[in-house]
Amino acid sequence: MALVRAHSSATRKLSSQLTADHGLTISDYEVLLRLARAPDRRLRRVDLAEQVLLTASGITRLLDGLEQSGLVDRGSCATDRRVVYAVLTDAGLAKVRDASKSHIAQVDELFTEYLGEEELEAVGDLLSRIGGSDPRDCDPDA
Repeated sequence: MALVRAHSSATRKLSSQLTADHGLTISDYEVLLRLARAPDRRLRRVDLAEQVLLTASGITRLLDGLEQSGLVDRGSCATDRRVVYAVLTDAGLAKVRDASKSHIAQVDELFTEYLGEEELEAVGDLLSRIGGSDPRDCDPDA
């Protein structure tokens, strides 16, 4: 229960701040970040859905909003017409870079409020092992 409550509390706070500061939900931000880090800033929609743990209809709804905002475009595959890509636009890249500055600072602030430096390192290492990612994955330019 502690993990569920901590996740819910952190997600609610961070999503609220992203929405207020940048007009993005935390899911929007994650999609933009993943696209920014992808080769040619594009991923197959099905792969993107898998990476952000959304259903096909869930990623479609999320991407529809990002497309309407001009942050993401649809791309086609020259060799397979069934494949559709999500492609980060220049505006989308600028948006995720701008949002990352404040979002990463807000994540740091949230965790340093409750944890000391050694605890932060330990929690970061443990979460990276469980989640299969590296803290550097948060930088859209990495």
